[in-house]
Amino acid sequence: MSIRFDRANSQIQKNIAYIIQNKLNDPRISPMLYVSEASVTPDFKYCKVKVALDSEDQSALDETIKVLQKSEGFIKKELARLIKMPSIPKLIFEIDKGTQATLRINEILSTLEIPEDDGEDNE
Repeated sequence: MSIRFDRANSQIQKNIAYIIQNKLNDPRISPMLYVSEASVTPDFKYCKVKVALDSEDQSALDETIKVLQKSEGFIKKELARLIKMPSIPKLIFEIDKGTQATLRINEILSTLEIPEDDGEDNE
């Protein structure tokens, strides 16, 4: 991927996160929501925005995606104010499955009872 795409992805990700946390006043959006990735298509018409939430509740995640999709117009308008681009891509919000899997693994690991090592080798 070129530097142009990397820079666009980074700027879009950073600014969407700012807009969601500071400008979008919707009580259905958790303050624990974060934007983990933004990826524009080569023609800059679409942008896939992956969001993650510190929650295992699938209904909360689905509700968050619905709210973000309904707020796309507002987010695009604010994004146009923050980023100088010829056109702002259509935003497609989805759940970051990798982050959700990591949270689940950490939860499982925290429940394991691992005996402490006393520092002696038994050979």
